[in-house]
Amino acid sequence: MRAADPLTLAYAQGRVTARDRAWQLEVERHRSQGSTAAFLGPEAVAWDTFARQVRLDDTARRCFEALDPDTAAWVRAYADGVGDGLAEGAARDPRFAASGLVPTPWQPWVPLGVWLSTHILFAGFPTKLWRDRVGRALGDACLTLFATDGPGTAGSNGWLVPGDRTATGAAVLAGDPHRFIEDPGVYQQIRLACPEFDVVGLAVPGVPGLGHFGHTGTVAWAITNAMADYQDLYVEQLRRDEGDGRGTTALGPDGQWHPVHRHTETVTVAGGDDVEIEVLETDRGPVVIDGPDRTVSLRHPPRVRADLGFATLRALLAARTVADVDRAVDGWAEPVNVVHAADTEGGLLHRVAGAVPLRHPANRLRPVPAWDPAYVWQGWAPMPAEPVQGFAVMANARGIAAPLGVEFAPPHRADRIRDLLSGSADWSAADMARIHNDTHLASAAPVLALLGTLSGLTPAAEQLRRRLLAWDRHMAADSTDAAAFAALRTAFARRLAGDAEFKELTDPPAGPEVFHPWLHLLPRVGYALEGLLTTSLLPRLDRAAHLRGALEDIADRPHDTPWSATHRLAPWQALPDPDAVWPGLAGDHDCVNASSSVPGVTDLAARGSAARFVWDLARREDSLWVVPLGADGVPGSAHHLDQLPLWAQGELVPVVTDWARLTKESA
Repeated sequence: MRAADPLTLAYAQGRVTARDRAWQLEVERHRSQGSTAAFLGPEAVAWDTFARQVRLDDTARRCFEALDPDTAAWVRAYADGVGDGLAEGAARDPRFAASGLVPTPWQPWVPLGVWLSTHILFAGFPTKLWRDRVGRALGDACLTLFATDGPGTAGSNGWLVPGDRTATGAAVLAGDPHRFIEDPGVYQQIRLACPEFDVVGLAVPGVPGLGHFGHTGTVAWAITNAMADYQDLYVEQLRRDEGDGRGTTALGPDGQWHPVHRHTETVTVAGGDDVEIEVLETDRGPVVIDGPDRTVSLRHPPRVRADLGFATLRALLAARTVADVDRAVDGWAEPVNVVHAADTEGGLLHRVAGAVPLRHPANRLRPVPAWDPAYVWQGWAPMPAEPVQGFAVMANARGIAAPLGVEFAPPHRADRIRDLLSGSADWSAADMARIHNDTHLASAAPVLALLGTLSGLTPAAEQLRRRLLAWDRHMAADSTDAAAFAALRTAFARRLAGDAEFKELTDPPAGPEVFHPWLHLLPRVGYALEGLLTTSLLPRLDRAAHLRGALEDIADRPHDTPWSATHRLAPWQALPDPDAVWPGLAGDHDCVNASSSVPGVTDLAARGSAARFVWDLARREDSLWVVPLGADGVPGSAHHLDQLPLWAQGELVPVVTDWARLTKESA
């Protein structure tokens, strides 16, 4: 898109996005407002209840009202463009008629609501509920026993190759954000050009600008999840309204009882009865659990500071150097990210950006008492930065952001990327696909080491044992050994989860349904398998016996189908298409090619690379990218799924920047 000025360009971005992604935009708007059940039915009530109780829409409105005038005008222009394009977009998409959804113009704060609803669970605060449950069952020493990149969280790969290690002498940035794969996709390939700037990158539909991944021609940037902990849960003491005129109050850290905001809202449900919910907010924040056992509130920076960092989105578009990017992300807030940047002058950047409160270490681990002054926030943490020495790699592992978090991804992806990059000193943009597509599974090592100690097996189990010990440890799409290992891992995780050590964690999760993905034992065991094999905290856990049993459980099955036969893409769709056929994939959770299944539960991959990109600082036109589905969000359109085969095979396509090579296509 080209326009005469930034405001006209923001309007154009909104309007074009609405034409291509009207269904996606309206689903996201309703998610931020807690009104999806009105057209998606009873299954959406759990999310709508949470969205209203956590006050997503109200927080977005507050953050918009706190914007500086220039940023507010820019966001408003985008929202106006969306509103003016929705009718055309809805007419192209049959899902509107199928669901009865009628699009409506956007309020100017809706882009902030879309961003907030996308990221409110991103930092995984429900993990604190899980740790609390573990502590009660196994003791406080085991609070982080299951620490790993668990269900519902998201990560990314990113790496920066300085110019002294590339064929051109200019830096290369590459990576891929790992998120739930959705249809339509969560990233939008786009170019935004006006006299003030010319930027190519990956936008979040519903949000103006290019906040995560962009290339202006002279500087490029990319982010990954820093795995920081910046959301706290507080156990509240409430005195309910007793008709004495004081209303509902909560005990504060000053020993006084303070008023609690309280009102009711109604969730409209298509095909079901309306649901009335109570919305409560204490001085800490909105109440997200109000059950018979306890009341829990959520405190998070956007609600406290009325700031999502949207001024950064606008500032990044005008960046020319690494110093410009650095200054821009100083104002970032939500979520907390690790940032890489490089420019054509040789500038390099590796830092963390976002808002993390300073508070008691216990706040990071589990819900804490709201009435205790020890757990009050005490300001904001400084954001770490490091000089780039050699390759800079970010893959959610413990590293630059370690002072800000508790649980990080295992180091395997980061270590593997460094090892692969160390194999050459003349990298090119085209070479980066070799990194993106790597399928080595380092986390298999502890399982295979224990497997090597087993003896006295049945002939079939012994044969399978020897086969797996000879496996190259690559989760290649065509590998039958990879599929056999996955089958063993599933059986092993299920046996471990059934051990008496974990009996107090086997009950179905209680509390709000939206938190349940963090509270099931089996996925937690599957993701933490490596740590459970090496911890000294469970002396009675007979790991060898469980692995022996798992091996015997699957030994007589045929193991002649490739990994991709069961490891298939399973994207989220607001209106599921029962006839959709999705491709088989290579990779796995701890591979660089992180197409993530849930070990012990399913081989299907709901998460993976929501985009792949390579930014070349020598020549922007040599940059590459791909998204899982396509640029258009409308089923049946020419560009809805045209990139899917390329993405599934690990291929990248050129970023075309020559206007003369671009032609208008009519649907």
